[in-house]
Amino acid sequence: MSNWPMVSLYEIVSQIDRAEPVKTDSKYRLLGVRLEGNGAFHRETLSGNETSATRLSRVEVGDFIYSRLFAWRGAFGIIGPELDGAFVSNEFPLFRVDDSQLDSRFLNRWFQLPATWKRVEEDCTGSTPTTRNRFKEAFFLKLEIPLPPLPEQRVIVAKLDDLSDKTTRINAHLDAVESEADRLLALSFRDAIASVPYRPMSEVAPLVRREVEIDAEARYPELGIRSFGKGTFHKPAVSGMELGTKRLFRIEPGDLLFSNVFAWEGAITIARPEDAWRFGSHRFMTCVVDSQKIEASFLLYYLLGNEGLEKVREASPGGAGRNRTLGVEKLARIEVPVPPMAAQRDFTTLQTAVTELKAKHAAIRQSSSAVVPAALERLFGAHRTPAAQYRRPEHPPGCAAIQASLCNDDLVVEAE
Repeated sequence: MSNWPMVSLYEIVSQIDRAEPVKTDSKYRLLGVRLEGNGAFHRETLSGNETSATRLSRVEVGDFIYSRLFAWRGAFGIIGPELDGAFVSNEFPLFRVDDSQLDSRFLNRWFQLPATWKRVEEDCTGSTPTTRNRFKEAFFLKLEIPLPPLPEQRVIVAKLDDLSDKTTRINAHLDAVESEADRLLALSFRDAIASVPYRPMSEVAPLVRREVEIDAEARYPELGIRSFGKGTFHKPAVSGMELGTKRLFRIEPGDLLFSNVFAWEGAITIARPEDAWRFGSHRFMTCVVDSQKIEASFLLYYLLGNEGLEKVREASPGGAGRNRTLGVEKLARIEVPVPPMAAQRDFTTLQTAVTELKAKHAAIRQSSSAVVPAALERLFGAHRTPAAQYRRPEHPPGCAAIQASLCNDDLVVEAE
């Protein structure tokens, strides 16, 4: 591997031009290219009179493509059979490789390396670093790639593809397990609330406001709520001087939180211990759950489910976005199921088990998703750096069996 020659792309890749005049009565499947080496995709289909382009380029299977604008973020890929005959604008240069010297899949893997993206970024030009960084074709063709013999390229690609397939299968298995766990959780909840009384929110989780007196010299770390039940996030602290006349309310762990402008799309959550001594504006509603009557996580599950969320939406009249505001009185009147505490605790025990399962799966996903990038870095990094100075990137703990099966040490082999 250390003897691989460095070859400029202009020696093994040629730019091609299949630009065609746009016809107003024709339909065009238009492509984009995903970031971080995730390849081309069908973005939309437009008629000729719906696009401002006067010329579009037709792509064919095996074309190598990149986005001039987002090359610095890894927007490279190969055209597969499912995209054959689609079109791209002139912002997507097309190339063909000399397949007597280079396997296009090997080239594609090289462009999945963050180190390659960094090299590309050095040659980008534009008015701003993040929005107009266009990577010119001349710079693309001047890039040098370490080039093993073609048979060895194919063996390497096959092994990388096998690693990718294993990762895909692992993720599919984890998805299936989680789907079944969610189904069992839903059935358990359905059974728990069958034929039980409903009580208004004002009885089980009344609104509590903890308004603070603003000190112009102090700083106040704020809290945000993500939509779709995705929890809280921390905002930077703001000074009392910056707040002006804005009112702030203290949040405590265990509070049931609502964003009054986005509760209708699931911006509802429970404050975590790490959210202590954070603050929310008047647009936050903080309810304190009566633990003698209802479990907080049980109540949250209901409010984020179909029936509960529909009630929240009914209590948030208006159009879309910020025009749909959850009313204080309407929130207080929302009725929620209140089964016996024993039934609630049984459900929350199962809910905790599912949450722990998903946390373990997240660690496995993180580990398995790092396998191919680690293998690429070992492959090309070992070419750039003496082996004694190079270390395999570390993976998250708890996935030893999967790492053992995926991160084998025989990735780079000599072709026969």
